[in-house]
This record gives sequence, structure tokens and C-alpha cells, in this order.
Amino acid sequence: MPTISRKGELMPQSPIRKLVPYAEQAVKEGKSIYYLNIGQPDIKTPEVALKAVRENTVEILSYSKSEGSETYRQKIAAYYSKHNIHVSAKDIVVTTGASEAILFVFGSIMDPDDEVIVCEPFYANYIAFSVASGVHVVPIVSKIEDNFALPSIEAFEKLITPRTKAILICNPGNPTGYLYSKEEIQKLTALVKKHDLFLIADEVYREFVYDGEQHYSILHEEGLEEHAIMIDSVSKRYSMCGARVGCLVSKNKSVIQTVIKFAQARLSPPTYAQIASEAALDTPQSYFDEVIAEYIERRNTLITELQKIDGVKVTKPKGAFYCVAELPIKNSDHFAQWLLEHFDVNGETVMVAPAGGFYSTPGLGLNQIRIAYVLNKESLIKAVNIIKEALKVYKD
Repeated sequence: MPTISRKGELMPQSPIRKLVPYAEQAVKEGKSIYYLNIGQPDIKTPEVALKAVRENTVEILSYSKSEGSETYRQKIAAYYSKHNIHVSAKDIVVTTGASEAILFVFGSIMDPDDEVIVCEPFYANYIAFSVASGVHVVPIVSKIEDNFALPSIEAFEKLITPRTKAILICNPGNPTGYLYSKEEIQKLTALVKKHDLFLIADEVYREFVYDGEQHYSILHEEGLEEHAIMIDSVSKRYSMCGARVGCLVSKNKSVIQTVIKFAQARLSPPTYAQIASEAALDTPQSYFDEVIAEYIERRNTLITELQKIDGVKVTKPKGAFYCVAELPIKNSDHFAQWLLEHFDVNGETVMVAPAGGFYSTPGLGLNQIRIAYVLNKESLIKAVNIIKEALKVYKD
């Protein structure tokens, strides 16, 4: 009998999506579910983006350039300029989501068995991307007790080997919501320059920053041009997850030229989605002001309610729309499945993401969950109450 590849065996299941069959069964049994497991905003997509698709007069849905349409990349560059990031269209490659951007970067800068250092907990699919690329994620642990702050530079240096090619961060962070400070970015800048490494920053949540804080991009750093690779996406910014449009940005010409070869192999990013994404760049600032205000209220509501539960530890995120909560349990995988299969309050239950899947160090995160606060405040209060009542009766 033919067998699948070793790579296929190593490819992890998504901790975010692997419980879907249990959720589907719960719905069939008549339960209502509060979905806190996935970063799918309930915020409406900007009308300007939807209108661009509805009213478009395209007669032939043709390929775009492999690196993305010229007009779209020019508008992306203009968007960054407003954020004091000065790049041109030639520094940008449009991708099919940020996921493809990371795959292209891994393929462009690393050979099989090379290493990338990643602060954990981290976006679970980084592991999938590394497996698909034949490279190794080397985790460096950030702790809930430290609010998931950047580990010490000395801890980073202990992990650097001749195989190390890059450091990867997510800023603001998924799953923690941690926002790296200017000082932390500058420490990483000095480190990658000292050891001649790439610094990759997943900045897809750049707009979601709270409490008067400012997002500081790696592309703000002078002298980092040959080292910096930034990943971005329209998914969260414009509530356009289904568009599957992202991009990578770098002033390193060799990186861009290599990435374009990978882009040519998949031909081009989706044309209609680029039309919508280009139009989305005209979204008025008032849209973001309202969205940020809404997420701040949701965050505050969620954290306040979680802090009322005995034995629960949670930090207050400064960005994105996630938090990691530590529960008085042993195994959040089992707890999350049990919530869907065996527990409800008046016919309602909750779907959460077990946080163990956001770590690669064995044994870490087993008593933690990631919560995406992408529901309205009333739903969040009800969802946290369900978790509270569940913990009273749950047995590991």
C-alpha cells in the first residue's frame, strides 16, 4: 500500500480548527455555541471593498502580475507611508494571505534543517509552515507571569547556532495580544545585525493597538534594511479573512527577487480579492476609530469577567484581539472537547482554542486556552459565565 510522506505525518492539526467536528455535532444536538476559538471578526467588511467587487465591470478575470497588481502595490506603499514606513511598490509582493507570505519567506531564506527562533506561544501555523518548508522552529519561551514580554537577549543568544537564519515575531502577538515596545524591537535589531540574521515580523494586527500605545514596526528601524522582512494581511484590518490577500515587504532586493520566483510558481494572487483589497485602502479613519473603540470595550469586558473566576490567570493584552487564560485544569484539549460534547448552560456552550497547540516545547500551555474576543460584549459575558460554571463541575 502506498504511504504518505514523513512531512505529511509531521504536519500538525490546527488547534483552532481541530474541534470543529465536535462543534458541528453539538449544533446538531440543538446547542448554541459561542465561538471564541478563531480570529474571525464579526465586524462588517468596509462597504467600499464590497462595492468595488459588486460594481466591477471586469469582462475577463485574468491573471495579475505574480507579485500583485501594480496599482495595488502602489497604494499599499502609500498606506505604509502614512505610518512612517517608507517603501515602494517594488519592495512589496502580494500573496494569497499572510500564510503564503511566510511560506515564501521560509523558502527564500532557509534551506532544509535551517532554524528560525520564535517566541512562544506563537501562531500555531508557524509550525505547519516550518514543517512544509523542512526547517526547524526553535522556541524561546515568554511567560504569562511576565505578561509574555520579550525574553532576554541573552536567552536568544544561547539558542543561536550556525543553522540559525532568522528570528520571527508577531507584533501585536497572536495568541497573547502582547505589543512589543520600541525598545524591544531595537534590542532585536542589534541582535540580528550582530549575528547577521533576518528579522521577520508578522504585523497583521498593526491597527489593533490599545491604551494609547503606538505600534513600532521593524521597518521603522534605520540600518535594518537588509535584515527586515515584514508580513501583512487585509484579513483582520478590514475584516476580510475570506479574501485571502496578504503581502510581504522588504528592502532586501535579493529577498524580493527570490520571493517573486516562488510567486511565479503559483502564477498570481486572486484578482477579485486584490480589487477588493485595493478599494479597502480607501476605508475612512472613522471605521478604524469605531472598531478600535469596540475592541477595547470587548477586551475590558472579557478580562474583567475572567478575573472574577477563582484560579484563572490572565494578562491584559495591549493589541490584537486575543488573550491567553490559564485555567485550574490539567489538559485544555480535553476541557475544550468536553465543553462541546458534555456541557451546556441552558442549551449554550463555548468553543475555545487549547493553547498547547501554540507552543512547540512539550508540556507547555496544557492548562491554557486562547480566547478571541471577536463577539459582542453581551455574548462575551455569557461565554465566560459558561466557562465559570463548567470549571465548577469539570474533572480532569
